Order: sequence, then structure tokens, then C-alpha cells
Amino acid sequence: MQRMKILIITQKVDRADAVLGFVHRWIEMFATQFEQITVICLERGESSLPDNVRVFSLGKEQGATRSAYIRRFFKIIWEERRQYRSVFIHMNEEYLLLAGWLWKLLGKKVVMWRNHPAGSWRTHVAAFLCDRVLCTSEHSYTARFRKTKLMPVGIDTDYFMPSASVLRPENSVLYVGRIAPVKKVDVLLGALLLLREQGIAVTADIIGPSVAEDLAYRKALQDRAARVLALRVRDAIPYVAIREEYLTHQVFVNLSPDGMYDKVIFEAMASGALVLVSNTQLIRDLGEEVAVDAHDATRLAAKLGALLVLAAEERAARAARYREYVVQKHSLRLLVRMVQEELC
Repeated sequence: MQRMKILIITQKVDRADAVLGFVHRWIEMFATQFEQITVICLERGESSLPDNVRVFSLGKEQGATRSAYIRRFFKIIWEERRQYRSVFIHMNEEYLLLAGWLWKLLGKKVVMWRNHPAGSWRTHVAAFLCDRVLCTSEHSYTARFRKTKLMPVGIDTDYFMPSASVLRPENSVLYVGRIAPVKKVDVLLGALLLLREQGIAVTADIIGPSVAEDLAYRKALQDRAARVLALRVRDAIPYVAIREEYLTHQVFVNLSPDGMYDKVIFEAMASGALVLVSNTQLIRDLGEEVAVDAHDATRLAAKLGALLVLAAEERAARAARYREYVVQKHSLRLLVRMVQEELC
């Protein structure tokens, strides 16, 4: 363990949250490597963290106003300034825009994690104000900066792992993630319906949340899927329950564009599922066998159909290879070690 104290700033600390539940596990792992961790989050939910971790919420769960967030944020980073030497900002460049100048005056080392294909002048200012930028995708907006370093995705491979005692039903397909047009879930559903029309008894679970502007899109998907009972569009489920879904489906499909290096793909692979993706970075690493066209339901149906009838031995070999790729290149242990090097 490093005799070092750090500050982590993140959106939410809630191990049950469907989207950000992984952050809780990240903090647990960081706690094994640092003397003390102070966490500032916008919102706090269910948590159980080691004794060397203190969590301060800005009060979203209590209905605090934006001005109250900012006042509390500055109060915490100033009063706790002797309790951290380095700052790790996860996902939110706004905190650097607010306090980057202060951390520079205080001599704090600041590392920003930002992994998104879009950016603006704010992103450039935030990158200027920090010492290092981290991201996982070469297509992230932040990958253009000279101070950027590509990182592992950070999958807890001791938690997400295959189980011989859990049955994977034949012809079962899974999607987990935000249900939105950019994710091309409609293309996946179209491919599934084509397979059903061809007499292939495919079943599928499409699981995830939708923001307000995507609710009409979600409703249209639900209406299409309702024609076939074996195809279900489901609400997001707690992060602690998602492992069971990876274990009980044969194939995981993700059609997110480059720049969205979705963690769920890697969680699925670590859990022993086969995958089909449109992400060119991942296709380069794993080969054309995982490649699909995110805009063509017919070609996706053909690729998916071929994968579902793959011989058991080949399925097992591919699944083992995909898991080993995650263990060696994208594990949480590796991520924590690399972030630790940047913060020191």
C-alpha cells in the first residue's frame, strides 16, 4: 500500500446503481493501494466501503440546488486539502473547470478520466488544467491530447467470471446498456425478428435505462418486441444483479459507435459470453469473428445466426480466449496499478 492520500471525484457512489455501480468496486480496490481516500460525489446511495475511505456527497439525493453543490464542493476541497496529495476526477470535467486553478495553487497533482467521443472547448480547458488525461478508447475526444494515456477498461475479473453451475439457454442473446438511438438497439431488434421469421427460436433480453428524450424510441422498441414473447425489453437492473444476466445468455451484442468503449462488453466477455460488436478497436484486437455492421439488420442476423449454431468446442474456445483478453488487458487490478502510477 502507498503511504499516500488521494481525492476521488465522481458522479455517484451507489453499488446498486445500474450504470455507475462499478464505481463502488473501483473505490474498494483503490482503498487497498492508498493510505486514505476522500471521495466527493454528486449523489450517494447504497455503499459499504473500507475504513480508510470517507465519502462526501454534494447532496443531490437530498434535492440540493446547483449553487449548493458548488458551495459544498469548494468547502470540502478546501477544508480537506491536507488530506489528499493527488486528485482523480472520474468522468466530470466540470470539476476541473471549477477548481483546477486552486489545485494548481495548492500543488496538487490532478488526473482526469474522460472517455467520450464528443468534446468542446471545456474539454480543452480541463485538459490544460490537469496533469494527465486518461481514457480507454483511441476514439475518445480526449485521445487527441499529448498528455492523454490509454488505459484498461477496469473489469473486476474475480467477480465477472464463468460459472459451471449456471446454464446458458440455447439461442439466447443479451443487450445491456442505455436504450437510445445512438446504441442502434433497433438494428439488433430487427435482426432478432428476422431470425425468428427464419424459424430460429432465438430469445433475447434487452436491458437498460432511457433518458427522457429517448422514451419514444424505447416505446417503439417495446411495441415491436411485444409481438414475440421471447424478446423482452426490460428496465435497468442493479449493478450487483447484472452478472447473472451475463451468465445466462450465450451471446452479447453491442452496436455502440467508436468512442463508446462500453464496459458491459468486457463484463460479458469476462463472464464467458460470446460477443458481437461494431467497435473497430475491439474488432482489431479480437478479429473479424466478432465484427458486425451496426447499420444492417440483415447482415447482423446472418452473423448472429451463424454464431448460435457454432460447435460447442469452438464456442468454449472463443469464450476462453475472450475472457483471457479481458484478464490480461482490461482487468481492474491492472487499471488500479496504472492509475496509481499516474497519481504518485
